[in-house]
Amino acid sequence: MVIWYSRCCWGGQHCPAGGGCFLRAGGGAWPATPRGEAVRHGGGRGAAGCAGLPGRLPAGGPREVVGPKVVSVAVTPNGYADAVFQDRFVMPEERQMPFMDFLDIVEKKVISPNVFYVQKQCSNLTEEFPELMCDVQPDIPWMSEALGKKPDAVNFWLGESAAVTSLHKDHYENLYCVISGEKRFLLHPPSDRPFIPYELYQAATYKVSEDGTFEIVDEKTADKVPWIPLDPLNPNLERYPEYAQAKPLQCTVKAGEMLYLPSLWFHHVQQSHGCIAVNYWYDMEYDLKYSYYQLLDCLTKAVKVL
Repeated sequence: MVIWYSRCCWGGQHCPAGGGCFLRAGGGAWPATPRGEAVRHGGGRGAAGCAGLPGRLPAGGPREVVGPKVVSVAVTPNGYADAVFQDRFVMPEERQMPFMDFLDIVEKKVISPNVFYVQKQCSNLTEEFPELMCDVQPDIPWMSEALGKKPDAVNFWLGESAAVTSLHKDHYENLYCVISGEKRFLLHPPSDRPFIPYELYQAATYKVSEDGTFEIVDEKTADKVPWIPLDPLNPNLERYPEYAQAKPLQCTVKAGEMLYLPSLWFHHVQQSHGCIAVNYWYDMEYDLKYSYYQLLDCLTKAVKVL
C-alpha cells in the first residue's frame, strides 16, 4: 500500500492532519483489478476494492442484480448537474427509470443526446441499491475508528464520461473508491479560498419539454445558492484574476484505489465512461479547522467590498 499526503491546508507543509491521502493497492494487500479488463455492468467478476471497500461486484453484475428496478438518474443536456449555467444554479432533472434502461444508454445500446448519471447522494447505495451492499461494507472500519463515528452516507456513482462535477466543497470527510474505470480530481485546499470566486445564484432545475428539449425552470421559492462560477479547467482570468494565484492539485484515482478527500477541500471531478465508484461521507467536526475556514471566508468577503 502506498500512502501519499498532499500539502497541509494551512501551513503549506506535508502533514497528514491537513492534506489529502491517496491509498493504492499493492503487495497483495487487497485484490487487484485484472489488467485490461473492460468496464463490466453485466456478468463477470468486477473490479477490486480498497482496504475494506468493495472486493468485487456481485457475481451477476449490476445489470443482473438490480435489473428493471426503478432508480433515480440525473439527466442534463450538457453533463453539468448542480452547476452554474446561464446565470442560474441549475440542478438536473431527477428521472425515475429502470436501471437496465439507464445501462443501455451508458453502454450505447440506446442513443440519447442527453447525459445520464447515477449520482443521487443521501446514501443512495444503501437506500436505492441495497442489492449491491452484499459486497460493500457499510463503513470503512479504520476510518470509523479514527473518527469515532459511522458514515452519514454511502453513495454509488455510475455514469457517462460527459458527466462532470463542478468545483465545490463538502462538509464531509470523504473516502472515494473507484471500482471500475477512473476519476480525475482537481483539488484546492481550503487555504485557496481567497482566490476562488463565489456568487449568489437563482436556483433552477432542468425540465424536459414535450419536444424532448430541456428548459430551465426557476425554483422561485428557493433561497439563492452560493456557488463557484469558475471552470478550473478553463478559467476566465479576465473576470476572476485572483484565481491565477491558486495552486490546484490534480490526481487520477483508478480501479482499486481510494482517495481521502478532507472536508472543506474544493474538488472538480471528471470520469472515464461507465466509471463505477463508491464513496463514504463522514460528517466533519466543527472544530478549529472549521473556525479557521470561516475566518478566511469572512475576510475574503470583507476584502471584496472594500
